[in-house]
Amino acid sequence: MGHFLITQSLLSDFAWIFKKEDGYADFLKTLRKEPKPQSKAMFAGIAFEEMVTAYANGTPLDEKHKHAAAIREVGDECMGGQFQVRLSREIEVGGVLFLAYGVLDCLKAGTIYDIKFSTTYEVGKYRDSPQHPMYFHLCPEAHEFVYLISDGEGVCRERYTPDIVEPVEYHIANLMKFLERHDLIDEYAANWQAQ
Repeated sequence: MGHFLITQSLLSDFAWIFKKEDGYADFLKTLRKEPKPQSKAMFAGIAFEEMVTAYANGTPLDEKHKHAAAIREVGDECMGGQFQVRLSREIEVGGVLFLAYGVLDCLKAGTIYDIKFSTTYEVGKYRDSPQHPMYFHLCPEAHEFVYLISDGEGVCRERYTPDIVEPVEYHIANLMKFLERHDLIDEYAANWQAQ
């Protein structure tokens, strides 16, 4: 195999295969790069993140908005950072060269912030997520990754540092083993060639 693209969204959908009812079908859609309908939760998350970004970049906050306090709290923490930072970096796993790619919600003074909107948050929800290992690989100078999770009322934080995180190579190796075991390597190779 040659040079292939790997993203945290592919790794995340793989991580959810056995955790949700339609996990395998969702993963196959991502693997095949088929468009997926935007759920109500996804739409709410995107809208929340856009409002936080706008506020952090100087747009006055609509104080009457039902999530104004949460938007301000997340926005104040991210203020002064760079938003939607696109990064790519090569990584070799099992003799195969991959191009890791991701978009950081916010990068500020060595901290990567990821903005989440969730009405079903429990402490440690993102502990096993491949997102922070992937982003630590993409941004090796970062010393901290913080999930800023809001239900629109309050804000919770999950903090990770590189020294306590399993390297992203572990997640990539598991994905590749799964693809081989289920005869999906050719589909991956066809859809995920690095440009």
